[in-house]
Amino acid sequence: MHRELTSNVYAVGAIDWDRRLFDELVPLPDGTSYNSYLIAGTEKTALIDTVDPAMTDVLVRNLEELDIDIDYVVANHAEQDHSGSIPRILDIYRGAEVVCTPKCKDLLERLLGVPEEKIVTVADGERLSLGDKTLEFIHAPWVHWPETMLTYLREDRILFTCDLFGSHLATSDLFVPDEATVYEAAKRYYAEIMMPFRTIIKKNLARVKELPVDIIAPSHGPVYNKPGFIIDAYVDWTSDDLKNEVVIPYVSMHGSTKQMVDHLVDALIARGVTVKRFDLSVSDTGKLAMALVDAATVVIGAPTVLVGPHPRVVYAAYLTNALRPKLRFASIIGSYGWGSRAVEMLKEMLSSLKLELLEPVIVNGRPVEEDFEALDRLADAIVAKHREIGSI
Repeated sequence: MHRELTSNVYAVGAIDWDRRLFDELVPLPDGTSYNSYLIAGTEKTALIDTVDPAMTDVLVRNLEELDIDIDYVVANHAEQDHSGSIPRILDIYRGAEVVCTPKCKDLLERLLGVPEEKIVTVADGERLSLGDKTLEFIHAPWVHWPETMLTYLREDRILFTCDLFGSHLATSDLFVPDEATVYEAAKRYYAEIMMPFRTIIKKNLARVKELPVDIIAPSHGPVYNKPGFIIDAYVDWTSDDLKNEVVIPYVSMHGSTKQMVDHLVDALIARGVTVKRFDLSVSDTGKLAMALVDAATVVIGAPTVLVGPHPRVVYAAYLTNALRPKLRFASIIGSYGWGSRAVEMLKEMLSSLKLELLEPVIVNGRPVEEDFEALDRLADAIVAKHREIGSI
């Protein structure tokens, strides 16, 4: 079904209640949605983004209910969960043209086979009149992908942001029903998908804040009719401020590494540090990503498997490196039997973060008193570093 945001602006996308994995990688504990919006002007009509190809029929039914011709399909982003239904829409609405950035044009041609003659490219700041409604296009490269743009509906003060400000949250509510629930879903989404582009997002937030905006309409999750809520959250998440927090992802095969983690957690808590601890054999990687948004330090607990770190630790280190959180410090603790290169290998896996490595604590076999003392010294070093950067 379709629902009205404001006069002649409709939500026509699809709710995916049952999807539990995105890109065969990102957990979706609460499902998701693929939001698409129809804007009916007095002279022309524009569809803002489409939906994932698996739910094209839902989009088509919603458009049929409105019984309005489509002149333009605005593609804010070429990723298939938003662009994948464009070929079907062009088959149904033969006169429609696709509006996008020049880089998006290339991607739509290659990813979806959209004919070149059906695509119109727009410059940053260019406007498109629908009669009584005007679209303004805001290029925002690398807010997510290199071709990303935002679309601003001037008369209704609606900003269509595609993935920016999104949340993987299936809900029957069109607008944000509960800020606490949406905050967690939006932070998870930011951590897993948007955080690698933190610096660029931070720059673009300044442009967003200059616009008079009454509604932010992303392409995943509910619509924000109080946009200050999500803008303020993004200002916080993208800032350079760090919290007095340590994230400890770990695996323990025979209990030695767990003993070390137990001791370090207690030592940090006793020193007034907040700890977020994740047993990688059972933890939700989305929760780990969320914890990395604000933390100043990560300590990886890594038993040795065939000289290198445990494979689950390898995945966590790779994920941390790829997400590029604003961490400042790192350390490695763990145990080995007959030999280990875990420290060297993990340092290389985290190389893009340019972290200051605090003295690792690696033990042969089970930890003994001198190893626990080394963990206490590591806790002291973490507190001292947090104090230096103003997190304490």
